[in-house]
Amino acid sequence: MLSLTIAFRNIFRNRRRSLTTLSTIAVGAIAILTFGAYVTYIQLGVQTGAVQSNGHLQIFKNGYFTYGSGAPADWGIPDYGSLVHLIQTDPTIMPLAEVVTPIQALAGIAGNFTKDTSKTFLGRGFIPSDRDRMKQWNEYGTGSQGLRHSGMRESDPSTGIAGVGLVTILGLCGDLHLDDCPPERKPPRANSADETLAPPPVDIADLARRDIAGVVSPGAPTIDLLSATSGGAPNVVSLKIGRVERQTVKEFDDNFVGMTLSLAQDLVYGRGEHQATGIVVQLHRTEDLPKVRERLQSLFAEHGLDLEIRDFAQLTPQYDQIINLFGSIFTFITLVMAIIVVFTVSNAMGMSVFERIDEIGTTRAMGLRRSGIRRQFLIEGTLLGIVGATFGVILAHIVGSLINDAGMSWTPPGAPEPVPLRVYMEGAWTLTAGTWTGLIAIAALAALLPAHRGARLLVVDALRHV
Repeated sequence: MLSLTIAFRNIFRNRRRSLTTLSTIAVGAIAILTFGAYVTYIQLGVQTGAVQSNGHLQIFKNGYFTYGSGAPADWGIPDYGSLVHLIQTDPTIMPLAEVVTPIQALAGIAGNFTKDTSKTFLGRGFIPSDRDRMKQWNEYGTGSQGLRHSGMRESDPSTGIAGVGLVTILGLCGDLHLDDCPPERKPPRANSADETLAPPPVDIADLARRDIAGVVSPGAPTIDLLSATSGGAPNVVSLKIGRVERQTVKEFDDNFVGMTLSLAQDLVYGRGEHQATGIVVQLHRTEDLPKVRERLQSLFAEHGLDLEIRDFAQLTPQYDQIINLFGSIFTFITLVMAIIVVFTVSNAMGMSVFERIDEIGTTRAMGLRRSGIRRQFLIEGTLLGIVGATFGVILAHIVGSLINDAGMSWTPPGAPEPVPLRVYMEGAWTLTAGTWTGLIAIAALAALLPAHRGARLLVVDALRHV
């Protein structure tokens, strides 16, 4: 206790130097904590967006993830309803799962033949109510995008959604009253003579009307989708664009079409057996993912099912890239602040040792060992770290609250639209404790070399110092 009292008095002998050192430590704590909380918010926001779109886990026929994207109809899961029921009723998975739902991937050509435009598309069939429930998942309260309802119903397969880029290319931007619609432009013709020789385009819209006459509301913005069935025969349906959703990647935004599961299956399998490309499993909590994954693998082994499981990080290629990028930036900033704190504390303690050489000589002459001198300066450096880090943590939480209450927004990586700008300070207790402890340890280590120098002084030389 006496050593602490002496150390506290000594660090305030030179108040200006001590306040400068404490300020440096506090600023380091503010910088590390604020940016660390911001990085945590980014990481949790990216995870939230991935889980909202793809769930925590997806189940495919073994080999689909590597080879099946080129021909999803050939990699469908037969009798997928029994598989969904098996997962939903499993006593281990049931209390942990939020949504278990089938999906169907497909590809083909989307056309708006009233304006003579067409575009390849990548489609996804889903159960609208399940997709809307998935979009509400927000375990960390990050305020991520995508919480709106699709406006689709499984009972009305005529309505779907599409990417902004796709409807713009098809000339439906104005019909859908989207903001910032670019002027429509026709592609340049290489030679007008070629038009007279070219055969008339096949009106697949007419084929679609013959197939599902009366399903699509007259006058509604629609596109016609052409795809090949699993048997290789062409199949056409018309889809009313009920809502437009901007996708995170431009290439996907220019190709995305979402529709009900039943319509996607009709387009892919026709009158054959309807299958599903995958089964999506969304959990209440991300921490349960390893447990559920292990249980699913056991279930598949017990029932002899040749299926594979992929998590949201594997399904979202940019997820690990974003996490690693921001993690590297945070590590760099932390390292820079740690070096600044080391030099500041080391300089302050070095000056303190120099100013107190005669005091060191006196205490050594009175019988104090070198270890006592070393311990005294280490306590002073540690005390500087404790006071500075404590003030820094308090100020960092105040700064974090001000940022969260400022109402600012930004568009993070992987987000199609702006989201609130926040720092995840309240829930990042591990970050707070790690920053506080780390700065104290750094201050103590920075005081080690000056303390060692002071302890090595000879008593005679120290007493003769003026």
